[in-house]
Amino acid sequence: MNHEAPGFRIKIVQAGEPVLRQTARSLSPEEIRSPAIQSLVAHMRATMRDAPGVGLAAPQIGVPLQIAVIEDRPEYLAGIAPEVLEERERTPVPFLVIVNPRIVEHSEETVEFFEGCLSVSGFSALVRRWRSVTVEYLDWEGQPQRMEAHGWPARILQHEIDHLFGNLYIDRMEPRSFSTLENMSRHWRDLPVAGVREALKRE
Repeated sequence: MNHEAPGFRIKIVQAGEPVLRQTARSLSPEEIRSPAIQSLVAHMRATMRDAPGVGLAAPQIGVPLQIAVIEDRPEYLAGIAPEVLEERERTPVPFLVIVNPRIVEHSEETVEFFEGCLSVSGFSALVRRWRSVTVEYLDWEGQPQRMEAHGWPARILQHEIDHLFGNLYIDRMEPRSFSTLENMSRHWRDLPVAGVREALKRE
């Protein structure tokens, strides 16, 4: 089996589709190694890269299974100012398949940044998440794994794991920060989060 096999893009479903609000089904190691699931992973990888995005969960393509793929490629970071990367603690993440993931430990500290989603296309909002998490999961071969993530990689993991339990970032967002991507870029992109908070506070 080869998760690097060619795949084709599948339509990404949008908020309002019931599958995005269901708890996805877990898989056995034998199921993970099956040709059908290996093919699904390849298609998810192609879909994520084509979007482009840094993560994709199976429910986002209408499949209610506890599978997600993650990848934050170096070229995605190329146009971002170094100080922004440092603030977000964003570093490249190699391609990763996580099946049946569970957050087993997390930091007390939380951080807040703008977050978007391929299933809430065209919008973004401030979302508070744990700064660090430890996740246990099965890999693409059905083998148990445990990983610790910090900063932006931890945010990606939390976002994708939320999808597998029927949650979207809009459930966790600061409502007053909800914005189109165009307006976020125009008004908030270069401001620190504290500045955005100050600008959006009620009189």
